[in-house]
Amino acid sequence: QVPVVESGGGLVQPGGSLRLSCAASGSTFGITFMGWYRQAPGKERELVARITRDGITNYVDSIKDRFTNSRDNAKNTVYLQMNSLKPEDTAVYYCYVDRLVAGRSWGQGTQVTVSS
Repeated sequence: QVPVVESGGGLVQPGGSLRLSCAASGSTFGITFMGWYRQAPGKERELVARITRDGITNYVDSIKDRFTNSRDNAKNTVYLQMNSLKPEDTAVYYCYVDRLVAGRSWGQGTQVTVSS
């Protein structure tokens, strides 16, 4: 697997914002999808957002119009801008990077806590 490093989690009040970043090491060649899952306590991991190399995005309904997924192909980096955060967004967020040959690599996970 290719190392993938996440950053940007933390504690925020309801209505606040956070920006997650995820950078993959190595060549840009062969990277297809990049995206984010999250796992809340006692729940299964769910796909939150993903983005193609051409910038086409998909989002789970619960975060549409609040979260924006973007990527910088030159830097092998994907971002998740999270606005209007709600307590139910509290989870560990995991980024992933799909490559044609190497398959999927995962970030280490970053905790996002939304609480007053």
